[in-house]
Amino acid sequence: MQKYLLTLLILFTTITLKAQTWEVGGGIGGAGYMGDLNQHNPVQISGLAGNLFFKRNFDGYLSAKLQFTYGKIGAADSTSGNRQQRDRNLSFSNRIMETSLIGEFNFMHYIPDAGKNVFTPFVFAGIGLASHAPRTELNGRQIGLRALRTEGQQDQYAGTVLSVPYGAGVKYNIGGKWTLIADLGYRWANTDYLDDVSGVYADKSALPNQTSVLLSDRTGERTGTYTGTAGTQRGDFRKRDTYLFLNLSISFTFVTEKCYYQN
Repeated sequence: MQKYLLTLLILFTTITLKAQTWEVGGGIGGAGYMGDLNQHNPVQISGLAGNLFFKRNFDGYLSAKLQFTYGKIGAADSTSGNRQQRDRNLSFSNRIMETSLIGEFNFMHYIPDAGKNVFTPFVFAGIGLASHAPRTELNGRQIGLRALRTEGQQDQYAGTVLSVPYGAGVKYNIGGKWTLIADLGYRWANTDYLDDVSGVYADKSALPNQTSVLLSDRTGERTGTYTGTAGTQRGDFRKRDTYLFLNLSISFTFVTEKCYYQN
């Protein structure tokens, strides 16, 4: 992962050499996901999130941002309104740590304390890397799922994956060089295992240990009748999961004298 972080840092430095202003900030918010355990609600928040970012503003419209975001996502079939999902009885939680390089475009010319506009809507898109490790609860203990290969995978799925952030938000100059930012961003993730669920039930005789067997098929934990037959559907067969961050951030912009004259 270190070499990928270094690549992002080099890219960030390269594309910001001619920029006008530095901006630093951070914020808090919520995190959520869409996948095999949440197939229909694109704004469901399941945990807290926090971020720190360093930004270079090229002018009042374009900027590049290096951002570090942490968030916790999760879901449980037991809360679903769908009977089939409740019978499946799976659950997970996952801590996402993302490093991303993001480009932003302001719809209005915006330089805090130096421009005529005190707010602007904006859109953003970029590329990032996200580390994750799904877990679930068994007999009161938190169990890591990745190493268990609960769907009979030959190898463990990747713990660090490519992500593609995209979204929109609003910036507002709350005074001087300070900006309040609200944004909602989705992340396309290059994995279907944020929730440890993807395809079909595995042949239990091929699983690596008894814990894998117990967590691969949880349909009978309440009734005693297990229905997760090998080869039958376990996930929703979509190829990728999606996660999201809803952020409220505050930033400080180091506006140079040059910005005043160019405004």
